[in-house]
Amino acid sequence: MASARLSGGHQRDHQREWTATMGGHRTPSGVVTPHDDNFSIQTTLIDRQATEDQQALALSRAATLARGAGDRPQPEEPDPYRTCFERDRDRILHSSAFRRLAGKTQVFIFPADHQRTRLTHALEVAQIAVAIARRLRLNADLTEAIALGHDCGHGPGGHASEVALEPFLEDGFDHAPWGAHVTLAQLNLCRETTDGIANHSWSRPRPTTPEGEVVALADRIAYCAHDLEDAIGAGLLPRHQVPSDLTQLIGDHRNQQLDFFITDVITTTLTTDIIGLSTTAGEALATLRSFNYTNIYTSDASTAQSEAVIALLQSLTDYLIAHPSSLPEYDESASIPFQAVAYVAGMTDRFAFALAHELIGWPTDRLPMGIDLHH
Repeated sequence: MASARLSGGHQRDHQREWTATMGGHRTPSGVVTPHDDNFSIQTTLIDRQATEDQQALALSRAATLARGAGDRPQPEEPDPYRTCFERDRDRILHSSAFRRLAGKTQVFIFPADHQRTRLTHALEVAQIAVAIARRLRLNADLTEAIALGHDCGHGPGGHASEVALEPFLEDGFDHAPWGAHVTLAQLNLCRETTDGIANHSWSRPRPTTPEGEVVALADRIAYCAHDLEDAIGAGLLPRHQVPSDLTQLIGDHRNQQLDFFITDVITTTLTTDIIGLSTTAGEALATLRSFNYTNIYTSDASTAQSEAVIALLQSLTDYLIAHPSSLPEYDESASIPFQAVAYVAGMTDRFAFALAHELIGWPTDRLPMGIDLHH
């Protein structure tokens, strides 16, 4: 086959261009800038205290205000520039637990370029939640922190990991409180952030802040819309199978659906003083979730995937409990089952499946569809 590459055309030396900017550009006064044609601005500093003062004036009386270093398990000194909730957001964003979400299943394990992972889901939840919070004059920094961290407690292989790890702990395994009180505990987050993460699921107690309640709504809105989009994009579900009376109300495509639900939360909250959905939108979201449950979450393909994940994770956890020396940071004074669950829950899909193959010889033909241990 003939090459489409141009001959005699302009050839850039990308490596030379990259190394040429190693030291940046220097102004006559010694300031290093990204570009030779630099920006000159005149402005003033807005520090943490000024931000807190502005928020106290601009936000709703119902909003959660940032104060100093925040209410943390271990007291800290306040940051000179960032509010306590900005610091929480930044800590979560830069944490290894958040990065590992990129390798954790949202719904579908088998890879496709445009399907969601737990990481992209968290980002979409944050966008939806912040959009609502800003319109309602709530604290957007706290909202974003809760949204980014809300699924950090999930194990590998989707919600099946909760079923898999449940029997090993006296109190069971729930990704929401696990993420708040175990996975992210070392970040020393503010009480309000931890509470929102622990209680974002609708089956949990109500969060103590309105920002946490907004995230709870944004989470369900996000996954109901994007899980449907992923299933259609993966060819598992034809678009025409979605009930027409539902799509006539909320739209055929994800952007229309998000606009419908976000707008409804804002208008309903403003007219009723209750953070929630109107009866019409609430019923529509329930119908969409029920449709997804029947046609996606409990489909034959999803059920087979869940069964494969549960069997593998339980066998791997059994092995680690029986061989605690295989744990990377084994503590003889702590519960072995707890340590094994904490280790497994933190794994990405591929790492868990590869480790099971390595430690217990888990057969490759029993791995969930789409997993290739060679990559």
